[in-house]
Amino acid sequence: MLIVGIAGGTGSGKTTVVRKVIERLPKEQIAVISQDSYYRDNSHLPLEERQEINFDHPSSLEFELLIKHLKMLKAGKSIQEPIYSYLTCTRHAETNLVKPCDVVIIEGILIFTNEDLRNLFDIKVFVHADADDRLERVIKRDIIERGRSVDKVLERYQRSVKPMHLQFIEPSMRYADLIIPQGGHNLVAIDILCSIIEKNFFTGLK
Repeated sequence: MLIVGIAGGTGSGKTTVVRKVIERLPKEQIAVISQDSYYRDNSHLPLEERQEINFDHPSSLEFELLIKHLKMLKAGKSIQEPIYSYLTCTRHAETNLVKPCDVVIIEGILIFTNEDLRNLFDIKVFVHADADDRLERVIKRDIIERGRSVDKVLERYQRSVKPMHLQFIEPSMRYADLIIPQGGHNLVAIDILCSIIEKNFFTGLK
């Protein structure tokens, strides 16, 4: 099993990179796990407090469970990946079944900040984008997908997203084996990543 970690700032284009990699490789042999699924369940808190959680700080994640699940997959066991709702800031009762496969891609902003998790990755990729581009994508995403107003998005960006990026996410780029500038627009870097994966598991795949 090849485990690929794809990190980068909020709105950097990680999801686009993952999608383009999947398009190039056999879907039945790849599983994608999102760091976002492993945000801690906050159902014990009032909704007002949940909405103020700093999702860009490592403490917001249950790394222990993610690490356990990756080790289970490597051991040939299926896992029940949590499903997290940004609207309620809680986990759903349902889970997502993930079966062992040849390639597992883990995607998230903070996955390189945890040493134990980082050591499980065979390939570490950091998707880099300018701050202005990331902010534009964050505004669009949070309004459409998470029901936030522009004012709320900008307030959160200044209060937590930007400082956490500078404190935790940007420094974690030094652990990357491959850096992809311009996110999903960098087709050359994506080709290189796909070639590395193909070389390991899909030799001869066209």
